[in-house]
Amino acid sequence: MHIRAATRGSVLARWQAARIADLIGAARPETTVEIVVVETTGDRDLATPLEQMGGHGVFVKEVQAAVLDGRADVAVHSAKDLPAVTPEGLMLAAVPERADPRDAIVGHRWEALAEGATVATGSIRRRAHLGYLRPDLVFKGLRGNIGTRLLALEGPTRVDAIVVAAAALDRLDLAPTVLDRLDPSVLLPQVGQGALAVECRASDADVNGLLAAIDDPVAHRAVAAERAFLSELGAGCDLPVAAYAVLPDGLHGDLHLTGSVSSNDGTILLREERVGSDGPRMGRTVARFLLDDQGGASLLAR
Repeated sequence: MHIRAATRGSVLARWQAARIADLIGAARPETTVEIVVVETTGDRDLATPLEQMGGHGVFVKEVQAAVLDGRADVAVHSAKDLPAVTPEGLMLAAVPERADPRDAIVGHRWEALAEGATVATGSIRRRAHLGYLRPDLVFKGLRGNIGTRLLALEGPTRVDAIVVAAAALDRLDLAPTVLDRLDPSVLLPQVGQGALAVECRASDADVNGLLAAIDDPVAHRAVAAERAFLSELGAGCDLPVAAYAVLPDGLHGDLHLTGSVSSNDGTILLREERVGSDGPRMGRTVARFLLDDQGGASLLAR
């Protein structure tokens, strides 16, 4: 069997597509995978802040379109880039084993950041949530690939620290001298962070069956709960929301889900944790509690 895997063209995205190809090859040695690179809106415009570009979807829509129109058979994404609702005609067929979901501060340790330190990030979630903890911090926008972001720590216009996904550094074997991985109790990860997501056409039973062989049910169950939270909020990476789910006792144990919503300026941060067996239902329940009982709806409407 030969399949074509669509992906963005960044170094990290190509690594992710190659990783999926390796997993498929290990599970089904008779299958070959061809990488199809697709340029996305988010890759073409590196100047505009993500929230002004429409947030979720700017890195995935064109990749999904390649599968829907037949140029590719599967789409490989960072799960954190996916909109909460899967487009008609596609299905989320596989979520392989999840990497480190945490955010990482590079350049300084979190506890050692000086008063008024400048921190660069392209994420409104990171800016708002860290600003809630440290109102003294000065935030600066940050776009581009990981290598470009790391350069923000150098030169005459350098910042004190940048915030990136720990998984991105690990996947590219990047080991900055000063790296502080932030526990989710400090900074709750973005929905799906650290996970890869592989979509295929909902009607393609053969490819769906193939992708089932590389699916990690623990990671998939956790990501499904987080995505249900995001879907209920009707939000994306253009708003300061976060969710993280874990299964401490394995696939058949209860799922622990924490969700949060904040104001854009970081002055208000709402957070709720629930434990249960039905991940998607719990994700929706946590979202509704934050929206209706804690005032989150007014925060997201600002």
